[in-house]
Amino acid sequence: MWKETREREFGNIRPNLFSSRISKSRVSSIRLSNYKEIVSSHRGSVNSLQVDLTEGRYLLAGASDATVAVYDIERATNYDGGGLIAKHKSLFVINKQHEHGHKYAISSAIWYPIDTGLFVTGSYDHHINVWDTNTTQVVMNFKMPGKVYRTAMSSIARSHMLIAAGTEDVQVRLCDIASGAFAHTLSGHRDGVMSLEWSTSSEYVLITGGCDGAIRFWDIRRAGSFRVLDQTRSQFGRRPPLLVRPITSKKSSSTAQSSSAKVRAPQKKLANGNALKPHAVCRVSSQVKTAKQRSHPGMLSSHDRATGHYGVVTGLKVTEDGMYLLSAGSDSRLRLWDIESGCNTLVNFETTRLQSSKAIQMAVSQDSSLAFVPCMTTAKAFDIWSGQTKCTFRGHYENVNCCWYNAINQELYTGGNGRQILVWSPSKSISDEVDEWRKEQATSINQDNWSD
Repeated sequence: MWKETREREFGNIRPNLFSSRISKSRVSSIRLSNYKEIVSSHRGSVNSLQVDLTEGRYLLAGASDATVAVYDIERATNYDGGGLIAKHKSLFVINKQHEHGHKYAISSAIWYPIDTGLFVTGSYDHHINVWDTNTTQVVMNFKMPGKVYRTAMSSIARSHMLIAAGTEDVQVRLCDIASGAFAHTLSGHRDGVMSLEWSTSSEYVLITGGCDGAIRFWDIRRAGSFRVLDQTRSQFGRRPPLLVRPITSKKSSSTAQSSSAKVRAPQKKLANGNALKPHAVCRVSSQVKTAKQRSHPGMLSSHDRATGHYGVVTGLKVTEDGMYLLSAGSDSRLRLWDIESGCNTLVNFETTRLQSSKAIQMAVSQDSSLAFVPCMTTAKAFDIWSGQTKCTFRGHYENVNCCWYNAINQELYTGGNGRQILVWSPSKSISDEVDEWRKEQATSINQDNWSD
């Protein structure tokens, strides 16, 4: 670490490269934390975890006993073990005894993306509640047609405040917080929708995974899905990087444009010597374009029935750059998709076993190099490009349901059927590393360098 710090001081490496190297080194040393512990307030399996996106300080957890709790992961409630272990108890808990609390298991709990004043919970009692964090009161309620499997809000949205809800119904519903009503529904799945995720590059693109094995892409401004992923349509490996074009002057670019304008398409001559008119080609291309546009909402039946997994799509996660999608299915397969081309990249993730009866929550590191996936009683970190297992996190006694990676301090939080929330952190905190470095500097200064 201090080698990179010295190189950064001398200006040999750029700030972004420096931060990525430090975070990579810290992520590679993640293990069960021996200095931070979250005291769980739940009496049922933990199904959902999320750290707020504004401060990176408050952890929201939803559980099967219909409780939702908020934990301060920065400021400890008390210390144990002679002040070495920081214990973090819940700031508040909402359970069944609350007048507006959920009656059955909470399957999803998410923060409002731009403020910690609101959070959203979805439950098997067919309700989605929007809560005021300060008063712990329900400010809005949406009645759904079936069990709520997953809820999601776009972290980059500026023009809408929509909650996408996946339920046991075939339709995906968009709940509008601004109006308190359903904006519209998205129809296309032939079974319930167990997982969904907003794109990290467009606020209008929603990705859903259904119990029919289909992974669909939706533009919420239009009717119908515009893409259905097909596991048989593939490309090998990562997409090649974009070519860097040389910067040319305005004069050269203008001359290039004028010269290209003078170049005419070659005209084929017919048998009688007459040239074929160029507008015929334009007419054919325009017909092809209109045919493509017509096939969008309904799509061809063969494409519409394509599947991304043999079974239920239990989890979806988009990389931070918005270029790739990681999907998990009840067929115990992990697949990495190129979002632009819609192809399966054929990354062979090492043999693993995934839950098939309920949705799982996956996480991806900030540089999109590692994927954290619940694998029965363990959580595994996979290299997202090679599929190799980089690390296996063992600490839960029962199945793990959810993972959340906090990019601010490179910590991983996992929850499972054992009712516990475990913290996985680098072997040493940054403050400890700084103190250790200062001690080394002090000892080197005070050391007697005289020869005998």
